[in-house]
Amino acid sequence: MYKILAKLNKLLLPSFTKQGLDISKAKKWQMAIIGYRAYVTKRALGN
Repeated sequence: MYKILAKLNKLLLPSFTKQGLDISKAKKWQMAIIGYRAYVTKRALGN
C-alpha cells in the first residue's frame, strides 16, 4: 500500500528539493508535505 502511495506522491506532490527550497525557511504547509512524504517513503522502503 505504501509503495503505491509513494508513487502517487511522486506524481502529484511538489518536490521541494528540485525547487531548491531551504528547509529552515519552509512554511508550515511545506513542512507538512515534507514530513508526509518522508513518512510514506520510509514505510514503503521498510515493507
